[in-house]
Amino acid sequence: MGRRWVVAKGPASGKVGVMAEKSARRLKLEASLAEDPGDPFLRYGVAMQCLREGDVEEGRDRLRALIADRPDDQIPAYQQLGQSHAEAGEVEDAVSVLRTGISKARTRGDMHAAAEMQGLLDTLE
Repeated sequence: MGRRWVVAKGPASGKVGVMAEKSARRLKLEASLAEDPGDPFLRYGVAMQCLREGDVEEGRDRLRALIADRPDDQIPAYQQLGQSHAEAGEVEDAVSVLRTGISKARTRGDMHAAAEMQGLLDTLE
């Protein structure tokens, strides 16, 4: 069975685009998040599922919101947001997010994440 496509308007960006219908996994994650909207693990999971399904703006909006709420401890969100921009050829945005993420990772002592983001950054500069 092929994927169904729907026209959607992202709540945060207001942009209209065509995207794949939400997967069962995403619906389940969103239902869990509705029960515990502050859970950073669920918020990150929904954001990543959005990106996987091609709902890039929604995924990015969710990552940005997570970073805004928890800027010092959401290192993976910086990495995934930077990677999303890099994959779209949005180098300036990617570089900005990655630099901030590297700084936050180093401050937390997460040298592995810092090195991964630095490796991606090196391919962009």
